[in-house]
Amino acid sequence: MGSYGDVHPKVGLGAAHKSRGHAVAIISNPHFQKLVESMGLEFLALGTADEYHQLAHHLDLWHSSRGPQIIMRLMARTLRELYTVIDANVRPGETMLAAHCLDFASRIYHDKHGTPMASIHFAPMGLRSFHQSPQMFRMLMQPWLPPWFRRLQYWLADKVVDYLLAGEINALRKELGLPGVRRVMHEWYFSPQLVLGLFPAWFGPPQPDWPPNTRVTGFPLWDEAVNVELSPAVSEFLQAGTAPLVFAPGSANTDAQWFFDAAVAACQKLGRRGILLSRYRDHIPKVLPAEVIHAEFVPFSKLLPLAAGFVHHGGIGSCGQGLAAGVPQIVMPMAYDQLDNGSRLKRLGVADMLPRKKFTGANLAAVLEKLLSTPSVHERAHHWAAETKPHDSLTETCVELEKLSIST
Repeated sequence: MGSYGDVHPKVGLGAAHKSRGHAVAIISNPHFQKLVESMGLEFLALGTADEYHQLAHHLDLWHSSRGPQIIMRLMARTLRELYTVIDANVRPGETMLAAHCLDFASRIYHDKHGTPMASIHFAPMGLRSFHQSPQMFRMLMQPWLPPWFRRLQYWLADKVVDYLLAGEINALRKELGLPGVRRVMHEWYFSPQLVLGLFPAWFGPPQPDWPPNTRVTGFPLWDEAVNVELSPAVSEFLQAGTAPLVFAPGSANTDAQWFFDAAVAACQKLGRRGILLSRYRDHIPKVLPAEVIHAEFVPFSKLLPLAAGFVHHGGIGSCGQGLAAGVPQIVMPMAYDQLDNGSRLKRLGVADMLPRKKFTGANLAAVLEKLLSTPSVHERAHHWAAETKPHDSLTETCVELEKLSIST
């Protein structure tokens, strides 16, 4: 479910399970079929590649409120198809479901058949807390606000989510002889057996009001590095001068010309080199200065350790790779979990945030110059890189899933 930031961790987890002797199938959009099969994993299709491209080009996808509504409606439309794919491929007594946090079909299937299921959260935002509340767009979750006020906001948000989702969920549950559910994303969507947070405890400290069956296992940090080498053009650029700044607005972002225009302007103002990363050439400036190049895709794990700074949208995969590389980061959050992720990076002392409305070349240059010239930022970045790199999150996640399998 989602973009490369959602699929990469699942492919990495699938490859790790396969290496431990398990058979693995991944349900995803056909846009990712080649990626899944490149690791020797079985691919099961959900939707069409055209639907993925249409979604990626939707003008409201990155809007802070309309974007999540688009995703929720998509989840509702694909619910029955996903349930059918699951039902056709489960082997009773053998299969476990490792479900994306927005995979409501697996949750229904577990309720109907008892198939072991784990809910997987890539970022802390999906785990509600009234102790250390996640930061979210259009919601006031500051720690100085009383818990009752934060609860009221969640209750109102649940009303919207139920309006978009609960009808389809409960219609399917009724057909299956299951009772209806309310406040879908309050507690129900968590697996009652195992909730996995694929981030370290120092990034998202476990809270006393999280589900008691929650385990955090660290950033998965899988990004196709085993299959993709640096292109000759990127390698030559890296060797030809000082460490560049890296700019990436999100793998599914197709409308970020403003982002790349600001990136080029900031590089020129600072006299720094830059690499613009996007699979979509249309929003890259047609003429780039000699000190800036465009690349469609470069694994972050190979590129970021060679970078001077990293400017991105705040997706959890980008945040984790930036931390592992020990590189200062600028986060420009637009929607979803990005504001919370950026806030956590800032608290760790490795990043600053620049809102979308202020994301201009001049402002970006000023924030970058301050960040890159602050010794404590580099010290903290190196500290958290040392905490991130030696941790084998994929193996730990596999072990937790195997424990669940044995216990059931």
